[in-house]
Amino acid sequence: MKERKLSIREIIVLLIAVILLISATACRASKADQTKENKKVKEIKIGTMDLVNPDLVARKEKYYEKQLGIKVKIVKFDSGKDVNTALAAGSIDASELGSNPTALGIGNGLNYDVIYIGDIIGSAESLVVKNNANVNSVSQLKGKKIAVPFASTSHYSLLNALKQAGLKESDVKLLDLEPNDIHAAWKRGDIDAAYVWYPVLNNLVKDGKILTGSDKLAKQGIITADLVVARRDFAKSNKNLVVRYIKALNQANDLDQKNKEQSIKDISEILNISESDAKFQRNGFEWIDGKKQLSKEYLGENIANVLKNTADFLKEQGSIKKSPTLKEYKDHVQTKYLKEALEK
Repeated sequence: MKERKLSIREIIVLLIAVILLISATACRASKADQTKENKKVKEIKIGTMDLVNPDLVARKEKYYEKQLGIKVKIVKFDSGKDVNTALAAGSIDASELGSNPTALGIGNGLNYDVIYIGDIIGSAESLVVKNNANVNSVSQLKGKKIAVPFASTSHYSLLNALKQAGLKESDVKLLDLEPNDIHAAWKRGDIDAAYVWYPVLNNLVKDGKILTGSDKLAKQGIITADLVVARRDFAKSNKNLVVRYIKALNQANDLDQKNKEQSIKDISEILNISESDAKFQRNGFEWIDGKKQLSKEYLGENIANVLKNTADFLKEQGSIKKSPTLKEYKDHVQTKYLKEALEK
């Protein structure tokens, strides 16, 4: 019996059928993996400091809930120091925090990895002095009382600003205060200056002036950033959840690039501020596209260098006893979750 050859049309139909079958199988496998993970974890606890980055948009647009498929608990913190305490206790699974507390946390043996960049800090963190303090430059702060949240990116920036102005830490009186406490101390007249971020900074400039900011320091190589970290044990057991967490942040980042107006509206509603204030604050941070984050300029190499430089400076200042090696910091910067999030 002579075999009939398939026509080109029949071959194309068969190929399409095979592709659809493979796609459906992969989709079922992906959903099965997610269901398997979700049986282990019914809730993910995400830390936030209400920093002006994709986290705010992801929360307002419900991207976390849509991507993760399980209950999402948002836990708010005033500082990176508090975030480190929570991560050490295992009371949260992932969070945003500044590069300074990240360097400290890893330096102190906390078992978490950097998995995403929330933002590169610009003018949103600045050194402001009271108008009645008769101070017009950083060098004139000698003998003044300056408030700053210790172990924060602002603390790191302040110490560098003082050093560049020829001042030692002992030349001023530093007070360790949380942002809201800084505002209260400012109103009471207990402090002369503060290095802090918005929205508190916005209140201080009403009767104060900015001497320098993280944007100016960044141009001199003193870079600070807000990073996203995840506990290693959680990420190892729940890789798919971590990938989907990053997908939610990428969605928020994409929305900001495509529809800035909506992004600003989301920020204003989450922070309960006017849209004009939200726009002003948004402009104080640089949000980095997910694909770009994988480059050497960011997670691919430079963020590890930023963390190492931060740790070296903190050791020089006596804030930590030992600065981890660059290799140790590189080991704590993981790009595999972001890579997978971009592929899916």
